[in-house]
Amino acid sequence: MIPTLNEAGNLPYVLNTIPSWVDEVVIVDGQSADDTLRVARVLRPDVRVIEEPTPGKGAAMRAGLEAAKGDFIVALDADGSMDGAAIPAFYEALRNGADYVKGTRFGPGAGSADFTRFRRMGDHGISFLIRILFGGRYSDATYGYIGVRKNVINKIDIDSAGFEVETLIGIRVARAKLKTAEVPCFEARRIHGSSNLHALRDGLRIFRTIVRERLQGYDRDDE
Repeated sequence: MIPTLNEAGNLPYVLNTIPSWVDEVVIVDGQSADDTLRVARVLRPDVRVIEEPTPGKGAAMRAGLEAAKGDFIVALDADGSMDGAAIPAFYEALRNGADYVKGTRFGPGAGSADFTRFRRMGDHGISFLIRILFGGRYSDATYGYIGVRKNVINKIDIDSAGFEVETLIGIRVARAKLKTAEVPCFEARRIHGSSNLHALRDGLRIFRTIVRERLQGYDRDDE
């Protein structure tokens, strides 16, 4: 599942890295103004396109996870920073019993070509807060390369629209006590275009999400 917004220049790389045995490719498009959807359909005639009118990555993730038909769903970004060659590792972790698989830019074989010192410090701080407040043991709380079983999506129930969605999912997975695993990944730089991510603005949104979840005492265990 791939959320997109004006990624026509990057999709040729991203789609060509996806293993041929993947059953379904879902593109969730946030009203792109370029040729994103045409490029997707030319490269993958079998692609399923979901057009999401609500702006934001969180809205796209919710729509994509709900629309995907497979038992195992892997979500990756469309900017070329995530390599589809890592999908088999996510699949194996899910097949071996994990409910949720988190990509991590830390650990053996992992890394990032686009991690500033400020972003690295912020991610470590967010991972620490999630651990002490919710029990989530993630080495990389803000990375968006994830895998999840379809039958646990109702325990996550995404209700935020922005880039804080990765942190929100991690918190709700921890609260639901789902079985988790991590997969080392390397984050490349965006190939074309500019990112919609703003480290300070989105960092504040993530912090507000953590506070909100803690104060609300959100828990899906009984659902």
